Amino acid sequence: MPLRIALFGQAAFGRDVLLRLLEAGHEIAAVYAPPDAGRPDPLAAEATARGLRCLRHRAFRRRGEAIPERVAEYRALGAELNVLAFVTAILPPEIVDFPPKGSLCFHPSLLPRYRGGAALAWQIMRGERETGVTVFQPDAGVDTGPIVVQKGGVPIRETDTAASLYFERLYPLGVDAIAEAVDLVASGRARPVPQDESQASFQGLVGDAESRLDWRRPAVELDLQIRGCDPSPGAWASLVGERVRLFDGRLEPGPPDAAPGTVVEVAGGRVAIAAAGGRLSVGKLRRGDGPKQPAADAGIGAGERLG
Repeated sequence: MPLRIALFGQAAFGRDVLLRLLEAGHEIAAVYAPPDAGRPDPLAAEATARGLRCLRHRAFRRRGEAIPERVAEYRALGAELNVLAFVTAILPPEIVDFPPKGSLCFHPSLLPRYRGGAALAWQIMRGERETGVTVFQPDAGVDTGPIVVQKGGVPIRETDTAASLYFERLYPLGVDAIAEAVDLVASGRARPVPQDESQASFQGLVGDAESRLDWRRPAVELDLQIRGCDPSPGAWASLVGERVRLFDGRLEPGPPDAAPGTVVEVAGGRVAIAAAGGRLSVGKLRRGDGPKQPAADAGIGAGERLG
């Protein structure tokens, strides 16, 4: 049975969810996407091209309270179900709980593990070997609502970054999971299962404090940190008072050849850095507020030491 859906989302993931909902015959009451910040948002562009109502709001709450005009605008749509596909704005309960069939929200982990807005980064940084996606019914907590669909069995490879894990495997699996969850709700077959709080974990956002490299730690842990923080915010160390962020990292076996943090080789377009128990090879660097660039072109030479 087709549903009248309000879709909240952004980026290519939101666009592909929109296309799947339309293919399934659902009616889109409106698409909510954040205002453009630089390049046009793919979800908003697709909705506009198809003549769908597209609403661009940066926030739905003010000083912790729902913005009345946002709530009124939403409720006038007559949506039966909300679908939250890659939503960064916090929606108030006046919107989340309003439609008769509730809301569905996507999360890139096997809930209740790795709740929070940086689940991809933390799963890599903590050395997890397997992950998956979850579609749940949001409630007043952070990623705590009952689970409608969960798909696991996704390996986290030793070379994965947060970007490769998401775009190559969790992204397509997530689109499938949302489509399946909507179908279950539409057909009346959804059986939400409460999350097991005994297995729950919450990790906050990854900022500069969490992404700073400590050369006293083993090379294998620093490798996880570099890959988990790629593409954002970028694991970093200092060089002559300048912040240097490391990307496209991989762990190389063998002796470190020098004190941890020391650049031991610049070759093949990459920079190799000594660490405890191995070497860290990085393909791209960002110095200070400059652009991300090939590591070999960043002006860092062998013998220099990152602090």
